Order: sequence, then structure tokens, then C-alpha cells
Amino acid sequence: MAVAKSQVVSVRVEPPIKAALQLAAEREMRSIANMVEVMVVAYCRAQGYPLEGVPVDTLPNTNVRGSAV
Repeated sequence: MAVAKSQVVSVRVEPPIKAALQLAAEREMRSIANMVEVMVVAYCRAQGYPLEGVPVDTLPNTNVRGSAV
């Protein structure tokens, strides 16, 4: 079975939001793209949204503070 290619998502954000994202990525030693992916996975898990096609062990350390996902 072929592995699906990643897809491009383009968003516009205000400069302070981009600066915060860059800072978070730098502190986590991640690219901005990977930081966004981690944040989306963490948010979805914290809110109980299904992540169809994303294995449970993908990004296992994305628990939001205080949650036991």
C-alpha cells in the first residue's frame, strides 16, 4: 500500500501569532509545519475529536496540561 503524501495548508495570521508560533517551534526544536501539526493533534485529542487515519502512538507526547489522553 502506498503512503499518502502530506498535503499543503496555507493560512494567513497576524504577525504576533506568527511570532508566537515561531517561538514555540524554536523552543521545541521543531519546524513551524511540525509545530502546527503537533498543536492540531494535541487540540483534537484534548477536545475528543476523532483523528481518523492517525495512529494512537503518533505524537504521543501531545497531551495538554492536566489531561490524560
